[in-house]
Amino acid sequence: MTFSTDEQFAAQLDCEDPLRNFRENFHLPLGKNGKPLIYFAGNSLGLMPKPTRAIVEEELDNWATLGVDAHHAAGTPWYTYHQALREPTARLVGARPLEVICMNSLTVNLHLMMATFYRPTKSRFKILMEEPAFPSDTYAIKAQIAHHGLDPRDALILARPRKSEFAVKGEDIIDLIEENGDQLAIVMMAGVNFFTGQLFDIAKITAAAKPHGIVIGFDLAHAAGNVPLALHDWNVDFAVWCSYKYLNAGPGAVAGAFVHERHATNTQLPRLAGWFGNDPNTRFRLHLEPEFVPVASADGWQISNPPIFSMAPLRASLAVFDDAGGMEPLRTKSVSLTGYLEFLLAEIGSKKFTVITPRNRDERGCQLSILAHMHPKDLLNELEASGVKCDFREPNVIRVAPTPLYNTFHEVWRFARILAEH
Repeated sequence: MTFSTDEQFAAQLDCEDPLRNFRENFHLPLGKNGKPLIYFAGNSLGLMPKPTRAIVEEELDNWATLGVDAHHAAGTPWYTYHQALREPTARLVGARPLEVICMNSLTVNLHLMMATFYRPTKSRFKILMEEPAFPSDTYAIKAQIAHHGLDPRDALILARPRKSEFAVKGEDIIDLIEENGDQLAIVMMAGVNFFTGQLFDIAKITAAAKPHGIVIGFDLAHAAGNVPLALHDWNVDFAVWCSYKYLNAGPGAVAGAFVHERHATNTQLPRLAGWFGNDPNTRFRLHLEPEFVPVASADGWQISNPPIFSMAPLRASLAVFDDAGGMEPLRTKSVSLTGYLEFLLAEIGSKKFTVITPRNRDERGCQLSILAHMHPKDLLNELEASGVKCDFREPNVIRVAPTPLYNTFHEVWRFARILAEH
């Protein structure tokens, strides 16, 4: 597509957008002037789908009127509430239904996956991550290494950007896998890097790890609901994600996990056990000496009963994704939306900032990360004063994420104009 800086061009793109009406499904935060903000912070917290309130209130009403009986008598019984999320979640991440489970928070799920898949030996004990990885992932991985009596300085290998670059070269990740293949126990990467917005080639990284017998896992916090995924077909071993960013399920919403079918059905795998990971047929035999019998699916990693009030909003959001036709049409719009933003930023040609997200559209999702050369927080404050909501990462990066479900091309045009004026 050939872009134009003309405002009418942006308006025309919105008129031709087959997803334009989905914006009406979301509550849009208002600025001080009473008009909707240009909300480009969906990579941090997605907007609230309008059907969310009714779904949450339904569960509040069930609690009020049914009490404990809502576990089995409600429209969506609480006891099996997680099952209502299974198929739409599987569609979103490219998995089979038995491979996914919505539970806990992302970092808790990462610890649960590591408890199963990080089984270090004297010769194979290292973990490969990208740098910078999201801090919580780094904390968790280092804690897991230390839990096994190892030193993170010896066990952690970092794939770093080359000098004067910001993104990690895909070939450098592959080279590290090849060089350390006999010592690597796990490759644990982000699907999309939180800082730069770089989309990693999940399929290629996984394919490189497999011949060496390396377990491969991904943090999909910035990938789920942002880019198309095919976790089963790519042969990924495990993955974890949150649902409050591009999945629009609200603060503290339930997270998710993927365990490939070959592992999910292996009930002999070690794991941290809890009662809801146990076979439902024996789950309540409390009068007998309990013996953990894991469910032969990703459910076998479930620790506790479903958290209804953090799951209900996700039901609303997943329905919107299904109505939109899944990730493919959303990705088509996203490529154009973010590509248009990149074009306009290049046209500004400002010496005040540099876009550090890869230019190749296949190496990024919605987000562009803008490195401010001078007074970055002042620039952020000026944007917010002009009705733009984006977010900031130390020391000097403003993250901007036009999201296809509720952002428009005209908002992208307005943002670029505001940025140019500052």
